[in-house]
Amino acid sequence: MDGIDKASIELGGRTLLEICLDAFLDADEVVVVGPRTVRTTRPVTFTREDPPLGGPVAGLLTGVDALLRTPRLLGVLAVDMPRVSAHTFRRLREAGTDRDGAFLVDEDGRRQLCGVVAFEALARVRPDLESQHGMSLRRLLADLDLAAVEPLGDEARDIDTWADLRDLHP
Repeated sequence: MDGIDKASIELGGRTLLEICLDAFLDADEVVVVGPRTVRTTRPVTFTREDPPLGGPVAGLLTGVDALLRTPRLLGVLAVDMPRVSAHTFRRLREAGTDRDGAFLVDEDGRRQLCGVVAFEALARVRPDLESQHGMSLRRLLADLDLAAVEPLGDEARDIDTWADLRDLHP
């Protein structure tokens, strides 16, 4: 998308970041990994991975390191998935009960960057700092017992192109 900060994109008069934060209504603490270029109405902690653009695993683990308290369960969501809601995360938490977590899958069964994972389980598979850079989320989570949750409606839809944004109605 021409290098634009997706968090700043507006949909229905609200930024994707604000829409994303709505999905975390039940969260005790929220960390946003990315530039602090978009204002939020909710208090959040902003952080950046070092080196920048290290990929989803580097971003996820940087966010974990920025938490003030150690949670039992972590929620993970890409900012470009505006149809994910607090209800989505309640379903994910339910599906992940007695497992290492749960992630939303798309219509092809591919795990999306939307899920919950037990903090202890993530700690078991956490790679060293050098290995995180460029690592795929699939590889990081491969050995965990994760439930696959099918989306309701457009929950798994993400915005990768301007056409995706155009086709996603507010």
